[in-house]
Amino acid sequence: MATYKKRGYKPKTKVENVIEDETISDENSTTAEVFNTLDEGASKAEEWVAKNQKNIFILIGIVAAIVLGYLGYNKLVQEPKEGEAMNDMFKAQQYFDQAVNGVEKDSLFKLALNGGEGKYGMLDIVKNHSGTNAANLANYYAGMAYLNLNDYEKAITFLSDFESEDEMLGPIATGGIADAFVQLEQLEDALGYYEKAANMKSNDYTTPMYLYKAGTIALKLGQKDKALKFFNTIKDKFSKSSEAANVDVFIGKAQAATN
Repeated sequence: MATYKKRGYKPKTKVENVIEDETISDENSTTAEVFNTLDEGASKAEEWVAKNQKNIFILIGIVAAIVLGYLGYNKLVQEPKEGEAMNDMFKAQQYFDQAVNGVEKDSLFKLALNGGEGKYGMLDIVKNHSGTNAANLANYYAGMAYLNLNDYEKAITFLSDFESEDEMLGPIATGGIADAFVQLEQLEDALGYYEKAANMKSNDYTTPMYLYKAGTIALKLGQKDKALKFFNTIKDKFSKSSEAANVDVFIGKAQAATN
């Protein structure tokens, strides 16, 4: 009967057994050293924590105080300030809305700025409620009021102080600055702000409007390639906008100027 023998099997010699035992011993020794090092590190960390426990608690207390203080400030101070500021601005906002939609625009815009019937105007809100959302919004209203009253430098000042991530208000405020620069015949500045307004928040209303305005100013400045780019963007991406209705005419003008 044939017997099965494993291929490559060779009994270990005494020397190999000794080497193997030494290897295992070294591995055990190394492992022990690692654990000893970890133990020493943990002990040092514990000693450091114990030694600096007071400072750690002080630091934690400071962080907690800052967080609680911030939350408390918002709840007890900032929120009431915001509510008061919005209440104070209510009448001025009414005047502004009436000016936009009414007939006696100049007088209503002035009332929106300076107040009436014993109520604050936008300028009062900016001055007396600094740091609130209402004051920031009042900068927008004041800037647009001055723009309609043809006081372009003041319009630029207040609109520049207005900050917003809103899809509509942000671009409109920036576009208002550009409109003011056009009236001041500072066309290079106007072009820069029209471009900024067009690129701020892409939407079907403000984006094509300010691309169109940027294109017409670029044409006046002799920047034909840039104008063509603006007009083609309207044609390609905002074909349903009111600006797209006659954009082909301006594309033709820009193309003729570049030939």
